Amino acid sequence: MTSDGMDDTTQQQQPRRGVATETLERLVARAAAAPDGSLSLNEVVGAMGRTSIAFTILILSLPPLCPIPGPFGVVFGTVLALVSLQIMAGARHIWLPGFLGRRRISAGVLDVTFRYTAPIMGRVERFLKRDRMKRLTGLGVQRMLGLPVFLLAVAVALPIPFGNFLPVLALMVISTALIQRDGLAVIGGLALTLVALGATAALVYGAAEATLYLFS
Repeated sequence: MTSDGMDDTTQQQQPRRGVATETLERLVARAAAAPDGSLSLNEVVGAMGRTSIAFTILILSLPPLCPIPGPFGVVFGTVLALVSLQIMAGARHIWLPGFLGRRRISAGVLDVTFRYTAPIMGRVERFLKRDRMKRLTGLGVQRMLGLPVFLLAVAVALPIPFGNFLPVLALMVISTALIQRDGLAVIGGLALTLVALGATAALVYGAAEATLYLFS
């Protein structure tokens, strides 16, 4: 077998990267090439193109999952909640208030976010299939998804230690399913949403009980 043949075989054995993974990698490169090495939230949303709603959900849900110092859960969860309200209203393009849209994200934060979440996203994308039950990814369904996205955004914004993983995972499944127009994966994302919200409620209840016990 020739070396060229070996290269071809190796390439065929490598899993194909998903649309979301490739787009986020380009976004990191764009931020690194910017004059100040960062992008505003408005620039991030604008870079998402015609599937901006699904990509906006994805890009806003990922940073709270990463071990980066700062109130990322509160900031990005709040922005995501505003986005979800626009989704429920049937908006085709996302609008952010000036004070949020001007907030900048450094290339370093985007790079850490991408590298930390890429393995998880890759596992999710392996289960996706393009245009499977695509009627469940249309505009009407997207509007209805605004409510679970809002509830998940609130869960992400809550300052609960280790409480972000399941809500972010549910948001990741929903957003990548919309990007690939995989209706079956949307159903899976909704099922995971119920699990994530149940776990969040249990954590909030446990934290409240512990607080009452300490101050009683």
